[in-house]
Amino acid sequence: MFNNKCARAATLLLAGVVAVLTFAVVAQAVQTITVANASLISYNLAPGANLVVTVPVANQPVLVMGCQLTAGDRGVSQVTLLRVPANFLEWVGLESTAGAVITQGFSAVAGTHILFLDFAHQVDLEVQNADQFRVHNGRAAGTPNATGNVKMIW
Repeated sequence: MFNNKCARAATLLLAGVVAVLTFAVVAQAVQTITVANASLISYNLAPGANLVVTVPVANQPVLVMGCQLTAGDRGVSQVTLLRVPANFLEWVGLESTAGAVITQGFSAVAGTHILFLDFAHQVDLEVQNADQFRVHNGRAAGTPNATGNVKMIW
C-alpha cells in the first residue's frame, strides 16, 4: 500500500513538472506582431505645382511608395527615406519605369530630386527641406494634371 501511494505521488509530481516545463516553453514561443502605421496622400497637381508632405517619424525608416495614375503616363516607384530632424533627408530606392534606376542620396536643399513617379520622368518626389519632401509636377503648361498617390509606411 505504501508503494502504491509513493508511486502515485511520484507520477503526480512528474506530471506537474512536465506541465510547468510545457507552459514555460510555450510562454517563450509567443510572438508579438506589431501593425505598421501608414498614411495615404492623393494628389492632383497642375503643371508646375507642388504638394508638400512631412515625413511622419524621425530617425526611423519610412517606406514611401508612389504611383502616377494619369492615363498615358502611369508609373510606380518606391524609396526608403530617413529623416534626420533639422539636418537632412536620406534615401535609397527605385525610380519608375522607362529607364528605372536605383536612386540614392541625402540633402536638405529644396528641389533636390529623390525619385520619379511617372513613365516620362516628369513627376517626381523632391526635397522640400530637412523634414519634408514634395510631389512636383514638372510637366509643361497645357498638359493634363498629374494624378496619383503616395503611401508612407513606418
